[in-house]
Amino acid sequence: MFAVEVRDHVMIAHSLPSPVFGPAQGMHGATFVVDAAFYTKDLDDNGLVVDIGLALEALAEALKPLKYANLDEVPAFKSKITTTEFLCHYIWQQLRDTAKTTGLGDGGRVCRIKVSLEESHVARGWYEADI
Repeated sequence: MFAVEVRDHVMIAHSLPSPVFGPAQGMHGATFVVDAAFYTKDLDDNGLVVDIGLALEALAEALKPLKYANLDEVPAFKSKITTTEFLCHYIWQQLRDTAKTTGLGDGGRVCRIKVSLEESHVARGWYEADI
């Protein structure tokens, strides 16, 4: 399997309203390093997995509703606990939709996407699945 991974970041504010989150129940900020990997079983005629520029644009577009947002106020996240894992899945869904519709210059060959969010130098979460 071949893959290309691109990176961006996002700054958010949110609260995690459940006792399991201890002090993170209150409003706090986070800056996530976001990696998105796109997998294909083969390379195209130009030796590419995806167009890196299109992959970067797709990731930026997926992150746009999150950047500098208070996630507690985003209508799509009402009644959701916006954990790192939840956000990975949300971003994955946006990238999957892009891959299925406008594409990534891959001719529809992307078969798997992995999205990881690094919370700090010691912790990260991810969501990975076939599309």
